[in-house]
Amino acid sequence: MTGRPLAHTPVGRVDVPELVRVVASGGELEAIWVNGLGGLTVRDGARYLKWNPLGSGVDLEDERTRLVWAGQRHPVPEVLDFRRDEHGQVLVTRALDGSGAVTDVWLARPRDAVRAIAAGLRTLHELPVGECPFACSWAAIGGTIADPVVVHGDPCAPNTIIGHHARFAGHVDLGALGIADRWADLAVASMSLDWNFGPGWQEEFFAAYGIAHDEQRIRQYRALWDAAP
Repeated sequence: MTGRPLAHTPVGRVDVPELVRVVASGGELEAIWVNGLGGLTVRDGARYLKWNPLGSGVDLEDERTRLVWAGQRHPVPEVLDFRRDEHGQVLVTRALDGSGAVTDVWLARPRDAVRAIAAGLRTLHELPVGECPFACSWAAIGGTIADPVVVHGDPCAPNTIIGHHARFAGHVDLGALGIADRWADLAVASMSLDWNFGPGWQEEFFAAYGIAHDEQRIRQYRALWDAAP
């Protein structure tokens, strides 16, 4: 189990930062995710407003830069606005056409969800490495990259969006996107299946991706993930 602060759907009243209210459309805001770093994501109609407090160790400007680059090559949310104040940053993106892989519809269809997650990572990993100006810092610790691809960097199941006919529709939360070994994504994504769908889906994931299970690399990159700040 990772020591990282995991995001979850909030229950009850959520305090919305003033900067989020400034960029909101004026309609009703729906709190989608909060995390242990103090971050908050809300839905505002067809937009998502992602806020992080200053000093959290997460810079949403990094994510904005990566989204702009990836958006020319891969299905990711369109960046609509970015602002900061003395308390935090907010990144405004357009909602993708689909629903998250851990929403109720896909939790009831785990095989379809797992296959869509695998298909999405396979698509991302086929982007040209030579065009990517970013590195996935947590995965680059401890040696050379044996099989470099453009990785998501935080490939847990909630960050895959699934569209019509159970097809991969896009990725969200790309603040760690960059070049790393493909097993950085595969090790973490497969681990997250147990958290979200229960045990028994990892081999389905590897088969859908089209790669043989590699226990050594899985252990290596899960250990790096757990050790990362």
